[in-house]
This record gives sequence, structure tokens and C-alpha cells, in this order.
Amino acid sequence: MELRHLRYFVAVAEEQNVSRAAVRLHVSQPPLSRQIRNLEDELGIALFDHGAKAVRLTEAGHIFLTEARVILQRVEWAVQMAKEVAGGKRGEIHIGYAPSLTVELLPRALKHFRKSNPGVRVRLHDLSTQDMLRGLGDGKLHAALLVQVPANTLAGLVFEELQRHAVCVAAHPAHPLARARRVGLKEVAEEHLVTFTLVDYPEHQAWIADLFAPLNRSPQIVEEYDSITSLIAAVESGRGVAVIAQPLNGLGSPRLKIRPLQPAPPPLGVGIAYRKKFRSTATDNFIDAARRARVD
Repeated sequence: MELRHLRYFVAVAEEQNVSRAAVRLHVSQPPLSRQIRNLEDELGIALFDHGAKAVRLTEAGHIFLTEARVILQRVEWAVQMAKEVAGGKRGEIHIGYAPSLTVELLPRALKHFRKSNPGVRVRLHDLSTQDMLRGLGDGKLHAALLVQVPANTLAGLVFEELQRHAVCVAAHPAHPLARARRVGLKEVAEEHLVTFTLVDYPEHQAWIADLFAPLNRSPQIVEEYDSITSLIAAVESGRGVAVIAQPLNGLGSPRLKIRPLQPAPPPLGVGIAYRKKFRSTATDNFIDAARRARVD
């Protein structure tokens, strides 16, 4: 049985006449009659009572008509949905993000995307940089907003820088560094430093090491944390200071002071990463939305 058999059957049932059904289907009458007989033979039941001028559905034919219509409607829906997904009008995409670095960029990107792609659902995933790179590599993520990473970690991926953020120091309000207008890197080197975990954020600790390299001394890392929330809590409780990027201002609190470094280190690049190949239209649309977000 093929879909055309169902379409032929529904047309004959609705027209109650093979000739009119043939005109409706743009086929000749003899082949249509033969297809209906073949369908009945395959099912082993009579679907029609054949009269001289009209055909009437049998009881079994009425049941079959109801179900055939459902099948054909589902097929039409599936075709339409597939076309809309292929065209980027429907579907679902999964986006990874680093909350401390994309607190400004992500909301603007989502606003642009949802305005032009209302039928596409965006699933957001707060992940470490390593988890985002793995998710992009295995296809679980379609794109990710993250800090710039070394080129050798981007196998099969593209990274576009969208923003640059000034490097600052976060400290408890009672900490001596919080009272200064600007803080020197040598002063930070004397303090206990809290950072992101080496396992989840190796690029963060590599960046910290490069930052302190001109001083010919290693930073005094006393504690590591696996999320921005726990890192902020550690600074707020006075367990140490943190070297962070400027957007963290949006996540601050009365118990957290942020001061710029002097001289200012190179800014931290933040952008969007995605696969070089096999991207969906919806993914490309989100990438375009992120590009527009950087100029808002």
C-alpha cells in the first residue's frame, strides 16, 4: 500500500463517483478503478458497494476513510514542518554560554533572534568552556558564547570575536584593594587569588598565568570554583580576590567591589563559536543575531 492508494480512496469516497474522482485527481478513470480494486484486494475487504452510477462506502470503508484522512493530514503536516525547519522557521537550537562574560551580549542576541525567528525554540546551557567545546564537537550544541580559546582547541569549529572586555579585580569592600581607584598587578600578586577550576576552565588559569608572567612570579591561587556564582560568593566572603572581565559588573552586589588594573592588560575577547560545516538555517540565523547584538 502506498500513499497514492489512500489519496485515490479518499477522493472516490468523497466524490461517491469514480469519474468525478478521476477528474479531481487528474487521472483517467480505468487506472483509478483498478487502483481501488487493488487496494480492496490487498486489504481483503470491500470498501465500496459499487452501483451503476455511484459508489457507497461499506461500514469498513467508513472506518478506513476516517483513518486514511488522519494519515494524509499527518503526512502533509510532516512535510510542512520539515520545510519550515529546513528554512529556519521552526525547530529548536541549543546554545551554550558563559554567564559572567555574556551577561550583556546574550540577552541582546536572543532579542534579535526571537524577533525574526519566533517559531524556533532556544535552549540555553550554562556550561564550562570545555563542556561547550565538547558539545559543539559532538553536535549537542549548535553554537556557544564563550571566551576566546586557543586555535588548537577549535578543530572543526569557527570562533568570531564579538566583544572585548577590560580586565579588572574583584574584592570585598573591606579589602585594601577596594579602596584604591586603580590597582597594580604587583599588588594583586601579593594577594590570595580565587579562580575557576583548572579541570573545567584550563584557559582561565592559562590566561591568569600569562597575565602574571611579566612579574616573574606565579599568582597565589588559594581556591578554585566551578561556577561564577561560587566565585563571586568566595570574593564576597573575603576568601580572596579575583581577576575578572568587566561584564561581571552586571553580576555584582554591595558586597563586591570591582577596580580596573593599571596599567591595563590586553582586553579579554568574547565571541561565538560554531561548527564550520553542517549548520542549520536556524543556527546561522542565531549567529547573525549575535553579530547584530555586538553593535547595539
